[in-house]
Amino acid sequence: MKKLVKISIIFLAITASGCAHHWSLPPEKVHTVYTANYKEKEDSLLSKYAPVFLTYDYRNDYNRIGSPAARINSEGSEQIYVDPEKPAIYYMEKEFSTEKGKYTNLVYRVHFPKVPFSIIPFNLTSGSNVGIIVVITLDEDDRPLLVTSANTCGCYMAIVPTTYLPPDAWPEDWKEEPLDVYGEELPWIVNYGEMRNPKLLVHVRPSVHRVMDLEIVDAESLSRSQGFRSIQAPLEPTDDLESIPLNGGTTSFYYNYGPQKGHVKGSMKFWETLLLSWISWDFFVGADKVYGDNEKYDNPFYTSLKPWNRTDSDMWNFARFLEFWGWRL
Repeated sequence: MKKLVKISIIFLAITASGCAHHWSLPPEKVHTVYTANYKEKEDSLLSKYAPVFLTYDYRNDYNRIGSPAARINSEGSEQIYVDPEKPAIYYMEKEFSTEKGKYTNLVYRVHFPKVPFSIIPFNLTSGSNVGIIVVITLDEDDRPLLVTSANTCGCYMAIVPTTYLPPDAWPEDWKEEPLDVYGEELPWIVNYGEMRNPKLLVHVRPSVHRVMDLEIVDAESLSRSQGFRSIQAPLEPTDDLESIPLNGGTTSFYYNYGPQKGHVKGSMKFWETLLLSWISWDFFVGADKVYGDNEKYDNPFYTSLKPWNRTDSDMWNFARFLEFWGWRL
């Protein structure tokens, strides 16, 4: 029994260090930012509020935003991968309502080729086809109230209010201090109101692809700065992820049937399955997944590892999700 307890403690310590470690930022004279290119509707809310993603260590292609693609490998099987030479930002609009009002979520999704394997520091989330999702919640006057970020496995979720959200909508225990999200420090509030053309700048930690900071910057100042190299990424509907070209036909980014239904193909995380499946009661914990209708995919985008919170913490039902985490919109 004592031996089992010791093993459990060691596993938990490894898991915690894998979640919270920091990869150092490499020195770069010019940083790379990915900006959304939505020429069809440049004046739309989707274009106006599309985040800018600041990435680091561009020399390694696994740190580049790409677009999901498909090919037939040498064994004659379908292979899904993320092509770092063709960046894309995927979007979705979704409305929801509470007793206090109606809201619109602008959902943005990006993917990277992989999180590389590493022992020191231990990399719990190593695997392929990983991604980040950012949700901007607008009120009926099209003002941004919340910024929600998570990896596309549902992990490392953070909800940050903007200065447009009144304090009586904050969680009762909300503190005016930096948020600790498994070792990353995010601001407790973001201010959209001080700039003429504000843009949300999402800082992405290299290798592990964690959101490491959120800030509002002036779009024009960012484009003029010599310290940044801007890459235009087309803004594409998330529905396109279900019709990826392959040999004259199409295939889906997600499994459409079987035990992995609704998960991104090829995204199973070995270490997370080994160390966290017994806690979460989910053999595919850590695998990236669809953000979509549960009646179709039967794969909740849960944001709490506790199995009994799987439904209430599901980000797809956003009103219930916010209530679960204490927000009072």
